[in-house]
Amino acid sequence: MEQKIIVTTGNDIPGKKLRVMGIVRGNTVRSRHIGRDIMASLKMIIGGEIKTFTDLISKSRDEAYNRMLNEATELGADGIIAMRFGTSSIMAGSSELLAYGTAVKFV
Repeated sequence: MEQKIIVTTGNDIPGKKLRVMGIVRGNTVRSRHIGRDIMASLKMIIGGEIKTFTDLISKSRDEAYNRMLNEATELGADGIIAMRFGTSSIMAGSSELLAYGTAVKFV
């Protein structure tokens, strides 16, 4: 049976003694699409949510998060504490989404 890794933005897991295993991370770099940019420009004129960009960011976040979980699983971690997301611009029209935290083992 697959063990589920506990992930928290906190610095501990209540009721658990932890041994730090190290930093785990997952990232993805995505670029915008010209078709999406045109539709987004039109949406900016009339206002409202730019759904295509929302979907792009959501999928990127999920991919980075899952890559972080995979790295923790490979280490044999039971949990990830102090989990965070970060973003950065790589070049015009593309950005990186990073998920990171501290892998821990229950003792």
